[in-house]
Amino acid sequence: MRRTTVMLPADLRRRAFRRAKEQGVSFGVVVRDSLDAALPALEGTSGDDTLFADGAVWRARAPRALAREHDRFLYDSEP
Repeated sequence: MRRTTVMLPADLRRRAFRRAKEQGVSFGVVVRDSLDAALPALEGTSGDDTLFADGAVWRARAPRALAREHDRFLYDSEP
């Protein structure tokens, strides 16, 4: 999970905290459950990304200049 700051109107915040207390859960659970119910799940978010779909793994030692000269290593061209 990632921490997120959200600005809420005072009345909405009070209602959310009241709901959390009634259900015996945290405010965060109420917010997550409410957003989950209100928003449809995204399909194919990471599976469609070729970066994540590629199973190749570099097993050798990386060149010391890899970060600085990544264009040359990736595309065989100068930056």
